[in-house]
Amino acid sequence: MTQPPQPAQQPGEQPKQPGEQPDPPPKQLGAQPDQLPHQPSGPPPQQPAQPPQGGFGAPTPPPQQPGYGYPQTPPPGQPAGYGYPQTPPPGYGYPQAPGRPTQPMGQQQYGYGYGYPGQPTQPQYGPQQPGGPGGPGGKKPNTQTQIIIAAVVAVVLIIGAGVWYSAAKGDDERGNAKGSSQGADGGKDKALGGGKEKAPSNPAAKVAFQLPQPKVTDVTDVSGSWVTDSLYVKTGINSVVGHDLTTGTVKWTLPLPGQVCAASRHATADHKTAIAFEPAKRKPPRNYEKCSEVGAIDLTTGKLLWSKSATGSGDDKARFNEVTLSGGTVAAGGTDGGAAFDLATGAVRWKPQVNAENCYDMGYGGGPALVAARKCGDYGNQYVVIQSLNAQTGAPVSSYKMPTGVEYAGIVSTKPLVVAADVGDTAGDGSGISDFFVVDEKTGKLKVKISADADRFAARCGSTEVETCRHVVVGNNRLYLPTEEHEGSGEYGDTNEIVSFDLTTGKPTADKAEAGDRYTISPLRMDGGNLIAYKRPPYDKGGRIVSIDGGTFKQTVLLEVPSDESVREAESSFSEDYSEILYADGRLFMSETMLSKRSGSASRQEYLVLSLSTN
Repeated sequence: MTQPPQPAQQPGEQPKQPGEQPDPPPKQLGAQPDQLPHQPSGPPPQQPAQPPQGGFGAPTPPPQQPGYGYPQTPPPGQPAGYGYPQTPPPGYGYPQAPGRPTQPMGQQQYGYGYGYPGQPTQPQYGPQQPGGPGGPGGKKPNTQTQIIIAAVVAVVLIIGAGVWYSAAKGDDERGNAKGSSQGADGGKDKALGGGKEKAPSNPAAKVAFQLPQPKVTDVTDVSGSWVTDSLYVKTGINSVVGHDLTTGTVKWTLPLPGQVCAASRHATADHKTAIAFEPAKRKPPRNYEKCSEVGAIDLTTGKLLWSKSATGSGDDKARFNEVTLSGGTVAAGGTDGGAAFDLATGAVRWKPQVNAENCYDMGYGGGPALVAARKCGDYGNQYVVIQSLNAQTGAPVSSYKMPTGVEYAGIVSTKPLVVAADVGDTAGDGSGISDFFVVDEKTGKLKVKISADADRFAARCGSTEVETCRHVVVGNNRLYLPTEEHEGSGEYGDTNEIVSFDLTTGKPTADKAEAGDRYTISPLRMDGGNLIAYKRPPYDKGGRIVSIDGGTFKQTVLLEVPSDESVREAESSFSEDYSEILYADGRLFMSETMLSKRSGSASRQEYLVLSLSTN
């Protein structure tokens, strides 16, 4: 059914956060509705800044700033509210302290884009307990307390989560499904294609290089990292920098007029990607610039192919919160509406127009398809519509109106189309997810809704950005999620698992990959029919990258981080919620997405990037 066109409106602005410039070298690590159509229409410069460089036991770049990280002894977290900040104040969304995981993460990859999307949008997700990953183990409670805890855990696991903890026949005493994974209908999975990532003869990794944090004077967004066949590329201060994949040596530096404020997680097969950046460097007392410029980068050469802006309300430039890429189209969105550009030329392909429904494009999901999340209606009576788009013209292919009570939506996957949302703020934990919606991208019809109890599952989505969901991956007609941490079978520490739901039936499957005592596991991305996951370690061990067979769910260790104290300390500084974690061809890259001014009393070395390799 066709409905009248509904172009975009431009609400309030959303200030970004500031920051600036590098400084001296540090110490090295010691150890090695319905149809709501878009209506298309149509339409820069640079200055350098020294990026960090250096290597673990090799070269050493600029300075380092404290930046919040994932402390060795994490502080107790606080649940973050899930509000409706149309015009958040500067610094909004910057975590007060690192929180527990989420990314992926639903990463749809054209090449290796960063696996942990954009900047943080919510503080702390919940309490962290001693003995969990990243902190020292504590002793188990006394017998009486254990009995009480055991009873509570039993109720939660058996009543609340028993659907998948005891899903299939043949489960052993601990609820581990044996043999091949089975769907909710009991049918065995067909053979799945293997991935490209192969287990090395020895998964023990060595530090390849580390890049110290550059000095900043305020909160500074450094989201954006990509891996090509020869380079690791990372956002710096007013720049993007290409580093040698093995040594971290700077191969090229792309100076920008201002700070990068959004970066696409996707890259094309020939290593092109998109960023959004500020038009000028920040100068006190103004602590931010409008994120108005959009550009395309050649990750191989470090060239800025073009940079453009779009008009927002009146003659002012539109402010963008995020940018994505699908095929040859770059799409940027935010509270001022959206715009799309030709990846090769920068020509404006289309821009949604304001209409009677007061709709505007909050943002887009990219990758194999382009999907828009639109907010429509008057304040207090708004609704969200998800539209699959013709990337060339911006015309909607299909539309799905989200249920009443949804204020924001996160696009987990564009093909198949999977959307996450918190319906009526029922999640209650700031995760932004109460349910996942599987939508037919051709017809806009809801295929199935998957309820995701926030007390059981640990996926997260940003409160305003559309493509920032973490700790959730789609593949093999499955939705893969990590469970929340719970007490393990060992004497110390918590653990968790990765489980899955069938996208056809919406029911839980028998899939379960256990992290192991004192480890926690989170999915990063698909690798063919396999799932790549990161295991955060206990305080006295190094983390692991594992490949999980999509058919049997058997785990294979691809890389293990050294347990040397200095390396463990560096690894633990990267929070899964506020870091980008990439793994490719035997190499692991962990990098920050946000930096802050270092306190004078801080003594621990802080890193922008940590790279480890089995090669």
